[in-house]
Amino acid sequence: MSDSKLAGQFFDAAIGLLERVRDEEAGAVAAAGAAIADTVAAGGRLFAFGAGHSSLAAQDVVYRAGGLALMNLLAVPGTLGVDVMPATLGSALERVDGLAGAVLDSSPAKSGDLLVVISLSGRNALPVEMAQNARALGLTVVGVTSVAYATGTRSRHASGGFLRDHCDIVLDSKIAIGDAELTAEGVEAPFAPASTVVTSALMQAMMATAAEQLVARGIEPPLLRSGNVDGGHEWNGRVMREYGDRIFYRH
Repeated sequence: MSDSKLAGQFFDAAIGLLERVRDEEAGAVAAAGAAIADTVAAGGRLFAFGAGHSSLAAQDVVYRAGGLALMNLLAVPGTLGVDVMPATLGSALERVDGLAGAVLDSSPAKSGDLLVVISLSGRNALPVEMAQNARALGLTVVGVTSVAYATGTRSRHASGGFLRDHCDIVLDSKIAIGDAELTAEGVEAPFAPASTVVTSALMQAMMATAAEQLVARGIEPPLLRSGNVDGGHEWNGRVMREYGDRIFYRH
C-alpha cells in the first residue's frame, strides 16, 4: 500500500500552522502564561471553557497528567461535544442569549480567577457573553480564537462583537475560515480540520509558560503526574489535598 499524498499534505499544513503560532503568537502565549502564574500565585482559581469541538482543547488541560491541577472545566450542559443527542443541539445552544450569564452565576468562578474561553469562530453568543460576563465579575479572560473570523464573517451576538473584543489577552490560532486544510479533485467539500491540533498546542504552551513563570518566582507548579507511573497516585493525592479548595472536578 502506497503512502497517502493527502495525509502528508495534512501533516505539512498542521506543522505550518504550529510554526506560525509558535513564532507569531509568542508574545500572547507569554502574556497568557504570566497571567495564569499570577492567578495561581495570588490564590486564584483557573477555568477553561469551550463549546462543541472547541471544548476538546479545554478538556485537554483539565485533570491531565503533566497539567496544572488547578485548571477546572467550566461546563455548559449540552455543549461539550457530540455526546448530546441530537448533536446539533450543542450548536443551537451556542447561539442562546443569556446562557453564559446563568452558567457563571451558578459556578464557583469569582473575582481574581482566570478563565480561558476557546471558540474557533468567536462569533456565537455563548463564548462572547462568557467573556463579557467573566470580565464583569472581575476574572481575567484569555481568548483562544481565529481572528480571521472576526474580519471575514458577521457576529451572531446582538452587540456585533466577537470573542476577541472581550478578552484581556487574545491568542490567534491562525485557522482559516471553514477550518479545513485540504481540497482534492473528486471531493466536493474542503476537509481535514486542524483547529483541534493547533488550539490544544496553544493551550499546552500556555501551561508550560505558566509553570516556567511559577518556578522563576520560587513557587512549585501544582502539576499532576500520570496515575500509570509508580508513585503517581500518591503525588496527585498530595497536590489535591494542598490545593483542594481550588479544585472543583473532584466534587
